[in-house]
Amino acid sequence: MMPGRHPVSDNPLGLSWHDSAWIPVLNPTNIMDYFSERSNPFYDSTCNNETVKMQRLSPEQLQNMTGCEYVLLHVQDPILYVIRKQHRYSPTQVTPLADYYVIAGTVYQAPDLASVVNSRLLSTIHHLQSAFEESSSYSKYHPSKGYSWDFKNGKPLSTKKEAPLREEPSSLFQRQRVDMLLAEITRKFPPPAPKPIQQPAEQPVSAAEIKQEILTLKEIKTEKRDMKPPPERKPRS
Repeated sequence: MMPGRHPVSDNPLGLSWHDSAWIPVLNPTNIMDYFSERSNPFYDSTCNNETVKMQRLSPEQLQNMTGCEYVLLHVQDPILYVIRKQHRYSPTQVTPLADYYVIAGTVYQAPDLASVVNSRLLSTIHHLQSAFEESSSYSKYHPSKGYSWDFKNGKPLSTKKEAPLREEPSSLFQRQRVDMLLAEITRKFPPPAPKPIQQPAEQPVSAAEIKQEILTLKEIKTEKRDMKPPPERKPRS
């Protein structure tokens, strides 16, 4: 499968990119090579990383250069990598420009604060407008009574039935990564060994209890003997 981006949009926050050939072998040592693919729309080929790569220099030389560069900011192997685009002015002074996160091999641009606030405001306005329109549908007017609420006969504006969500099957990459994470967690936190079941200790029988038991048995025997019918008498010949 060729590298692709989807969906196509002028807004970088609506773009994503991946290369299926790289996904099974991604790790912290080659993630920057994966990100620097020419087909990646988020990668600027005029950056200092490309200069270091073409001249086969050590990545540590980036600190001695000025201009645009990409650095690996955070690693949560094997599923998440965060890469930052920044402008370097000196070995100790940089200005962040954008952050990108690679999750399950797909690259996205992280939204900035203004985009997050704008999205939340638009979402809030949309829900408020929907609530106002629905509440207005329950409002009734009568010439003699004026305005009133009618919740019995009122119907919601939207009568469309939402189709049930279909769960997509997991990919081979997801199953392999999940199995790897579960095995790692099990290795770090093994389940506790089951404790042996202890049998309750028998309580010793006191002499008074034994004596009471003997008396009870004697009383039972006496009652049975008293309950026997008298022997039958044979008639005289």
